[in-house]
Amino acid sequence: MENRLTKIERKAQAKDKEAAAEYVVVKKLVDALREGKPARSVELGKEEMEVASGYQLLTSKPMIYIANMSEEEIADPTSNRHFNTVKEYAAKENNDVIAICAKIEEELSSLDKEEKSVFLQDLGISESGLDQVIKSAYHLLGLKTFFTVGVQECRAWTFHDGMTAPECAGVIHTDFQKGFIRAECFSYDDYMEYKSEAKLKEAGKLRLEGKEYIVQDGDILHFRFNV
Repeated sequence: MENRLTKIERKAQAKDKEAAAEYVVVKKLVDALREGKPARSVELGKEEMEVASGYQLLTSKPMIYIANMSEEEIADPTSNRHFNTVKEYAAKENNDVIAICAKIEEELSSLDKEEKSVFLQDLGISESGLDQVIKSAYHLLGLKTFFTVGVQECRAWTFHDGMTAPECAGVIHTDFQKGFIRAECFSYDDYMEYKSEAKLKEAGKLRLEGKEYIVQDGDILHFRFNV
């Protein structure tokens, strides 16, 4: 990065607008790295972030901190001073800290769904460490899930937050996106409440959404398309 800074500094001084804009970004990053700070700690605007992404800096990657706790501490991680230290450090970078107990996770891996629920309840834990890690990773990466439901199978599809209905259709197949007409849509929570599409229609919970619709986490979609 220091070599890059020296190189574009000359161009920036020669009134090269593109180099001047890049120089500002590189200077911010180099200053932080010289102080031992990760690149992700540098405050950058949207356009600056696009420039910085081209450098593929390791310390620009988002982070999740995972603290391995004892069985006695897992129900109340803050009782461990080391956990609190990690939490304070992570908070400075707006990162999550997840407390898990590796021994408990190993035991959970051998249990069925009902047994897991009882086991976690006995420990005073609402969800497993693995589930917490998955949720945190999705949130950190800006990922969400929509579902497609058919007679033979139900599938979950991962998409980036902010994607439209046609873009999500393209996750399944590019033809779905090219020929997108509209999407029949209802939420997972509504489906669990009403139990059938017929009752969803009666309750006015089944919607038809067009090309501008921003798909929400947990949406169940049926795409109409014509190619």
